[in-house]
Amino acid sequence: MSLAEQVRARLGGELEVLPGGHSGLTYTVNGKYVVKAVPPGQKPLGRNDVLRQARVLRELEGSAVPVPRVIVTDETWFAMEFADGEAIEPVLDEHALGPELARTRMLEAARLLRLLHDAGPVPGEPPATAAGELERWSRTMHAVPAGLRPGAEDLLRLLADDVPADLPPVLVHGDFRLGNILFAGARATAVVDWEIWSTGDPRTDLGWFLLFADHRNFPALGTPVPGLPTEAELLDVYGEALPAMAWFRALGRMKMAAIMGHNLRRHREGKHHDPDQERLPPTIAAMIRSAVDILRS
Repeated sequence: MSLAEQVRARLGGELEVLPGGHSGLTYTVNGKYVVKAVPPGQKPLGRNDVLRQARVLRELEGSAVPVPRVIVTDETWFAMEFADGEAIEPVLDEHALGPELARTRMLEAARLLRLLHDAGPVPGEPPATAAGELERWSRTMHAVPAGLRPGAEDLLRLLADDVPADLPPVLVHGDFRLGNILFAGARATAVVDWEIWSTGDPRTDLGWFLLFADHRNFPALGTPVPGLPTEAELLDVYGEALPAMAWFRALGRMKMAAIMGHNLRRHREGKHHDPDQERLPPTIAAMIRSAVDILRS
């Protein structure tokens, strides 16, 4: 049976494409469910390994971290409940979110991140290490043309020279930020987009999340949001002073620069046409520059 036929038989509705899905194929069904499926002819690997996403959602069901409930799993797709709410990244998205609500949501996200990390590691999942994360994103950075990543070699050298000891592994979202949390007003209804979750060092999530507290990290892209919490305020809400955070803040910037550079390269090579990618060079350069400044300060 086709995916549409399977879904019709299991859920009693028709598939409609859900805009904005970045992993596998994403649909809605009757406004009640979200279906994620492996694209036809593709292997269930990386972002297309949708059943791995279902696994972590089931792991968190009933925990203090709100996630959509998984309804059905099959060999190449799964369905979860449709969670109400809006996901807005205040410093990057066009929105009408008031500054006070943006601040409240950012602080709530910091609290949720601590709850997520307190859930502990996923059983049977090999933990990623700080050295492994550096190697992974260094490969992505090296796939970016040198002219698009000024100063990257110095940054990678500085990171490699002082890799911190790993903390006990926890469940790591991998892309934890307001843009991946659904909110109804000030209440978080679901943490979504679990494509790159892992078990690893909690500071990898923190270093990434803190990037989105300041529009100045995103030249030519970011918009000021008055009253948005500082990194220090967010760490205070998170509730624990973790060692070597400077290294992980720099790692988050390197990762962002590598991802943006990779996306810009794909656009320029015609693999994914998106003229908006041409706005990225100032932010790529700023991410690398500020990461170096953090490590040398």
